[in-house]
Amino acid sequence: MTAAMPKIQRQSLLSLEDYARSRKEFRSRVMAHKKSRTVHLGDSITLNFEDELTLRYQVQEMLRVERIFEDSGIEEELSAYNPLVPDGRNFKATMMLEYVDPEERRAWLSKLIGVEDRVWLQVEGCERVWAIADEDLERETEQKTSAVHFLRFELAEEMARALRRGAGLRIGVDHAQYQASVEISPEVRNALVVDLA
Repeated sequence: MTAAMPKIQRQSLLSLEDYARSRKEFRSRVMAHKKSRTVHLGDSITLNFEDELTLRYQVQEMLRVERIFEDSGIEEELSAYNPLVPDGRNFKATMMLEYVDPEERRAWLSKLIGVEDRVWLQVEGCERVWAIADEDLERETEQKTSAVHFLRFELAEEMARALRRGAGLRIGVDHAQYQASVEISPEVRNALVVDLA
């Protein structure tokens, strides 16, 4: 049994100067890593399953863009991003609703209210697990949903055991205006199993 996913540690972050020097190489490494943690549901929904590395990259980018170098600002970013790191019994994902055309995006965001609560995953031989969405803040109004949501999927011990033994994994969305499901590739499934304690 593996240990729980580590949180982003202050000492694992690079200074702004060191990050500027190594950003290109680090970004390439993270983008390659993300490929095995990305799931497309139909044409317009993408789930990026987060882990310590993907979120450490986001923290480094925030520090760079905002020019944050003081301890208090760095701690604030860590406090915002660390809750998004899986804790050993769940998967956590950023869900993006992707529409290139602004008018099409506006129309679909008004049709897809509640879609974040209709995303599920299912370990072969087990019940569906529905996403718990947007625990940090409300991301929709009565008129529209957001283009970005944060999801958590809590797995029972038997599900984690089955995945570690090689059971298949499906992910889908079941909304009145948008339905899609996909069998997860072995590459992505294996990358996600690493998140489980």
